[in-house]
Amino acid sequence: MHEASVFRPPHAAAGQLLSALPTPALLIELDAFEANLARMAELAERAGVALRPHAKAHKSVAIAQRQVDAGAVGICCQKLSEAYPFAAAGIGSIHLSNEFVGADKAAMAAELARHARLSICVDDVRQVSQVGAAAARAGVRIAVLPEVDVGQGRCGVANDDALLALVDAIDAEAALDFGGVQGYHGGIQHIEAWAQRREAAQRAAEATAGYLRALERRGLRCPVVTGGGTGTAEFDLESGVYTEIQPGSYLFLDGHYGSLEWEGALRPLHSLFVASTVMSAARAGVAVCDVGLKSVAVDSGLPHVWPRDADGALEYVAANDEHGVLSVTGADSRDLLGERLWLVPGHCDPTANLHDAYACVRGERVEAVWAIEARGLSR
Repeated sequence: MHEASVFRPPHAAAGQLLSALPTPALLIELDAFEANLARMAELAERAGVALRPHAKAHKSVAIAQRQVDAGAVGICCQKLSEAYPFAAAGIGSIHLSNEFVGADKAAMAAELARHARLSICVDDVRQVSQVGAAAARAGVRIAVLPEVDVGQGRCGVANDDALLALVDAIDAEAALDFGGVQGYHGGIQHIEAWAQRREAAQRAAEATAGYLRALERRGLRCPVVTGGGTGTAEFDLESGVYTEIQPGSYLFLDGHYGSLEWEGALRPLHSLFVASTVMSAARAGVAVCDVGLKSVAVDSGLPHVWPRDADGALEYVAANDEHGVLSVTGADSRDLLGERLWLVPGHCDPTANLHDAYACVRGERVEAVWAIEARGLSR
């Protein structure tokens, strides 16, 4: 006996009423998103610094294309496989802002270089020789940027001699070009106080400048100095050190970045939300929504309700696999059954990685649906 096929209802469609959107759903509020997109592009253009946004924050070709259309010189990716959908879609310039090692990874880089202008980071001469051999076999050229440690204490060489050894190793490989230097300090992006964040960014820029002076003493011109992120973008733009910056989360302003002080020219707006429905209200003072760990990342804190928790009436207090537990005060929790909520995720990058698409909303309707093509691509 032939059984009928089971069809899954579409998750979202352009023109759909927001009230009819199935949850959980990852939302982009387009007015705020477009304001964030335009503001960062404006600040970079005014400073004469190239903008190379980090696609790891959104993992979406549609968003990357909008960033390029707004003036970005290209994008950053953090993993090789993450870059594939962007290269396939015609994003012409991709920077791998992370180290990799191994013949399989070097072959992936060479393949990407067939489809986009590719630059990569290294902090060991063995990485250089592997990718140089792969690029030569493939008949492609790859720009290579040594990463320098400017205080993060994670990746990157920590002294001038190691940097110069990398430059010499790159120069020895016929298929590689010295592309510049990357100096990135992720930890300072999240310093809460604006003035302290500015001071930390200045120290990182000064450390980067010290490595540039070592190159100058060798008579080497550094074509690109790249680094920075959302939390320090305004300071990196005015530093006079960086030729391009790599912010990513500025488009969304997740909960963690939203908790920082923003006193200068850059004041992002919340544009990323997870739509949720209260699915259970069986206990007094407690409501349970359908957004748990499989729909929102909690590494940077639990999501918060937008904007209802402003007076503490509704607070997201625990995340389970499929459930989000909400504390209810000043109201009868039973009245909340079926209520729709918007949650601000604590961390946008891993939250986006949990979803297939963004439902892009303006007013009360879904205006567009943008795929998240690079979700789950972490090689």
